[in-house]
Amino acid sequence: MTTGSTEERLRETLDALAAQVDAAPPAYGPAHAQWRRRERRRRLILAVLIAIVFAVADLIGLWALNQAPDRTPVIFDDRTRINEPVSPAGVNPP
Repeated sequence: MTTGSTEERLRETLDALAAQVDAAPPAYGPAHAQWRRRERRRRLILAVLIAIVFAVADLIGLWALNQAPDRTPVIFDDRTRINEPVSPAGVNPP
């Protein structure tokens, strides 16, 4: 068997197979449009849920900050070290 005849038989077989395939079935268009609508709807719902969660987290954070007393000292505000003398080397003892 020569290479040319194998190529010809393969080409004929593929051409016959391609002739049997429909370009686009009639149900493909509506099914694809429905899938795209579902995908858009899913993405829109996800975006709305993310925005809601973000807004609720912001509101909770603002509410929590607003509940703090007015004269609360700042964390790590060590006022006892303000009047300590600075050592000659520029390093204060702990």
